[in-house]
Amino acid sequence: MRNKVFTKISGLSAGLLMFCMMANIHAQAPARPAPAFRMPVVIKSAEVSSDNRVTFRVYDKEANKITVSGEWMPGFGGSEPMVKNDTGLFVLTVGPLKPELYAYSFNVDGVRTIDPNNVQVRRDGSRYESFFIIPGGNADLYMHKDGVPHGTVSKIWYNSSVLGMDRRLYVYTPAGYENSKTKYPVFYLLHGAGGDEDAWTNMGREAQIMDNLIAQGKAKPMIVVMTNGNANQAAAQNEVPLSPSQNIMTMEAYRKYAGKFEENMVKDVIPFIEKTYRTLKDRDHRAIAGLSMGGAHTQTITNDNPGVFSYIGVFSMGLMNFGVQNQDTAKANQERSLKIEALRKSNPKVYWIGVGKDDFLYNSVVSLKADLDKHNFKYTYRETPGGHTWANWRIYLSEFAPLLFK
Repeated sequence: MRNKVFTKISGLSAGLLMFCMMANIHAQAPARPAPAFRMPVVIKSAEVSSDNRVTFRVYDKEANKITVSGEWMPGFGGSEPMVKNDTGLFVLTVGPLKPELYAYSFNVDGVRTIDPNNVQVRRDGSRYESFFIIPGGNADLYMHKDGVPHGTVSKIWYNSSVLGMDRRLYVYTPAGYENSKTKYPVFYLLHGAGGDEDAWTNMGREAQIMDNLIAQGKAKPMIVVMTNGNANQAAAQNEVPLSPSQNIMTMEAYRKYAGKFEENMVKDVIPFIEKTYRTLKDRDHRAIAGLSMGGAHTQTITNDNPGVFSYIGVFSMGLMNFGVQNQDTAKANQERSLKIEALRKSNPKVYWIGVGKDDFLYNSVVSLKADLDKHNFKYTYRETPGGHTWANWRIYLSEFAPLLFK
């Protein structure tokens, strides 16, 4: 019995001794420091230097080749390779570049992508691109500036009886609109093919341009309405996707929608805006302009409705046949001639045409001018360098808007 008790006591003592020894070891061992939190390395890309050179950077240890394509490059589809260092950082410096807003993209081993280190991204329909601005000249109008009164861009839904659906448009109201009782003139601004109601604020910098022009006293305060010119869409597809049947634009669907957007503008959009906003409701306080497809829409709307708008702008678009292909050409030309004569007699205050020298639609603009000349139709013509690009359309907006409502 004594041996059993001794054995238990001895076992217990040994256990206590071992516990005390381990506790002592842990007490004497230095505490391990908590892992230090490390901020990720900040990579600056599209970094604009004081001499207007721009440096692009992207880290990709696994990539073999990365190239940059940008709007400053001549021609179409140009690119420059980036140089990879031993850490996996790719770098390229270009320029100096003249003041302007430039879009660009990367190509990583054959895959096109935006710049992951630049938060400035723009969308044109289904295409996304990174961008940066070189300040100075016209580009100063495209920049948000402190101390300048800023207008408001609202996304508004309306019902289109013509198209049989609720549709969305963007409305720019100038600074001070909310706190005043003033009635304003309205400028209807239309986008091109592939775009939507987001195009003029996203790609065209409409809000910045109008804020700066109005603040400088170069443009009168006005409401700017930006619609979705795609008659089969309720709104931009990144927010309201099309159904599979709508995505397929067959000839039958084309005929179904032909001319409907233009009819919707006059019968639905203008009445909705004049009912919802404080507007001046006469022709001398209405303007309309559009680029490319929107330029064609502008011609159709004003030709079919002489006397509705006193200010008309056609950007990068001339005479194009968008009608039913088997229509008698001579009859179509005669009908257009009668409409242009009626528009001339309505005596619009401004008919403004702008196009780039390298625009693929340049010859269509030559045809439009010739048609107007036959009727002694007075217009202003603006020809700029470059092609069918937003670089030109932002310039046209900044030059056309100051002519309005004078």
